[in-house]
Amino acid sequence: MFKALLLSMRPKQWVKNFFIFAAIVFDRQLSNLNGLMMTFAGFMIFCLLSSSVYLINDVLDAEADRQHPLKKLRPIASGKLPVSVAVTSAIFLIVITTPTAFVLSPTFGKIALAYLAINLAYSNWLKHVPLIDVLIIALGFVLRVAGGVSLITVERFSPWLHVCTTLLALYFGFGKRRGELTLLTEGNNSTRSVLDGYSIALLDQLLVIVSSTTIMAYSLYTFSAPNLPPNHVMMLTIPFVLYGIFRYLYLIQIKKEGGAPDELVLTDRPLQITFLLWGLSVLIIFYFL
Repeated sequence: MFKALLLSMRPKQWVKNFFIFAAIVFDRQLSNLNGLMMTFAGFMIFCLLSSSVYLINDVLDAEADRQHPLKKLRPIASGKLPVSVAVTSAIFLIVITTPTAFVLSPTFGKIALAYLAINLAYSNWLKHVPLIDVLIIALGFVLRVAGGVSLITVERFSPWLHVCTTLLALYFGFGKRRGELTLLTEGNNSTRSVLDGYSIALLDQLLVIVSSTTIMAYSLYTFSAPNLPPNHVMMLTIPFVLYGIFRYLYLIQIKKEGGAPDELVLTDRPLQITFLLWGLSVLIIFYFL
């Protein structure tokens, strides 16, 4: 049962919560030990909060998941994890993490509460509304970044990163919806009603718009943000962003990989290498040049 509970908490998706480190990295404060510890504590809170939401979401979606070719294997849908255990665990996680968030910082506590409230609304209602569902996903990433900002004394953090985070999250969100549409066989769209509001053609258009805007926004950030080296060397990181965006599009359109970005990041070696090289280049530029 513990293994089933852990799987339902979806630790693989905790990778999304690394966005909380954006503030301390891009504000050049990695040497700030106190700030680093606060950010790591915030990371853990977001991991546990997101897990509580996943548990509640799987309870609400159990019946629909049983009709899905892949989601029927989830512990709650398959009966390996009792609903009572899932609900109790979710409540326990919320009761533990919410007060701890306010202890770290009152502002961070409010952001954590907003994240929880929005995701609960998403699980109950908003995930069934086309376009709004992906916008809510993007908002979750922005709240992670904002949470990281609230845990340190920000000196030079650029608002451009909020824009880039929003656009990148929209890109991955629409890509995931496209992957879900591709995987579902004809007649199975009822397992997720929101997919009835999308089509492959529409999602391809949205992906073109969002990917183009993401590239433009990140490019503008690399030479206009106030805390970057004056020689514009940050522009050397643009090729990594370009390849990452192109690679993800290739995976969902050509390889039919399914589109879940958290899973692709953990399984696709070219994407892993791209993220690694981009991260190393950012660290070198910010901390050694």
